[in-house]
Amino acid sequence: MDRVSGLGVIPGVVRRFDSSKGLVVPHIGWNALEITKDTQLLQEVDGHHVYFVHSYHALPSDANRDWISSICNYGGSFISSISMGNIQAVQFHPEKSGATGLSILKNFLSPNSSGTKVPAHRKASKLAKRVRNLGKPVDLASQYYIDGADEVSFLNITGFRDFPLGDLPMLEVLRCASEKVFVPLTVGGGIRDFTDANGRYYSSLEVASEYFRSGADKISIGSDAVFAAEAFFTNWCKKTGKSSLEQISRVYGNQAVVVSIDPRRVYVKSPEDVPFKTVKVSSKGPSGEEYAWYQCTVSGGRDSRPIGAYELAKAVEELGAGEILLNCIDCDGQGCGFDIDLVKMVSDAVTIPVIASSGAGTVEHFSEVFEKNKCICCPCRWHFPSERETDVQTSALSQVPILSVKEHLIDAGVELEEHVGSA
Repeated sequence: MDRVSGLGVIPGVVRRFDSSKGLVVPHIGWNALEITKDTQLLQEVDGHHVYFVHSYHALPSDANRDWISSICNYGGSFISSISMGNIQAVQFHPEKSGATGLSILKNFLSPNSSGTKVPAHRKASKLAKRVRNLGKPVDLASQYYIDGADEVSFLNITGFRDFPLGDLPMLEVLRCASEKVFVPLTVGGGIRDFTDANGRYYSSLEVASEYFRSGADKISIGSDAVFAAEAFFTNWCKKTGKSSLEQISRVYGNQAVVVSIDPRRVYVKSPEDVPFKTVKVSSKGPSGEEYAWYQCTVSGGRDSRPIGAYELAKAVEELGAGEILLNCIDCDGQGCGFDIDLVKMVSDAVTIPVIASSGAGTVEHFSEVFEKNKCICCPCRWHFPSERETDVQTSALSQVPILSVKEHLIDAGVELEEHVGSA
């Protein structure tokens, strides 16, 4: 790609992270700040983790050394903040960086203050919290944030049946949650093109925009992504620019688009039995089958489609997805562990982040999926108990405190970020 000149205010070069070197791009997640210059803005945050979502980075050099106030490392050093005179700028998102980010914002708004004391370092894991319908969602989300969850997702599992822009309760949930939860918020369900009862057409971009305006940082697309992938292959792998993935990623960036894949395992005797990617499974099927493919579903798992999880993952990355939330219908709610075969197949197929979901029931299941795959995150899709929920019936949902998961991952040698929630 030819070089493009910038404004020339700050000397240096901006490049895209190189996925060919094994980096997951975009760089989405928490990274530790290394302070290189004493500034009021970054008081008492050296070594603390902040939240990044970006594909491009500015390279530190002798020419811009005087500008740099902090750096981070992701396959090499990159500039995470600059300071020169009355100019202050950061690459990360302070508003989504928990107590550390709030401290930075307060320092910015009150530059003559003595700074905001950031809570002592406390280990946090690569955990996203998916809040089930087990109580008031805003209160639950707020409590999970305080407990140290790195992300919170609201998934409306009836969104495929409802009128999306009329789903005012979810919009209100986002507005209220964004006032209390200072980590990334994701919302999914019903994000698609549609025509209302009055004949008014709404594009998926308009639907997503409403969620973004209400406080969402990312949107999750499920069924519509499957249909878009099918059309992509039917059109000889040519993009039309009309799919929800393409529309939304073009305006908001692929880091704002998560695709939720909901496959079920289908055993076969031989890879030649189906035209889809198969894997040799670690546990044989009911009739001794040694292979399986993963058939994608839509409408909350109600309907199966003629496309595999591998093929869908490849297609949605091409269409503009920035992350994949990988579920497994066979494992969901079982508490017997993640489907390692599925996670490995998909994470090896794409360069974007893969979030392993469905099946965790013990803390050991988390270390297992991190050790055997390159996924960057494991959402805790079961119920973490809080002091406010002593009367909630969780049936088969495991009750494992977030802190227990984090402590186990640390003991297992899994690289974790440091994120501190704040009331």
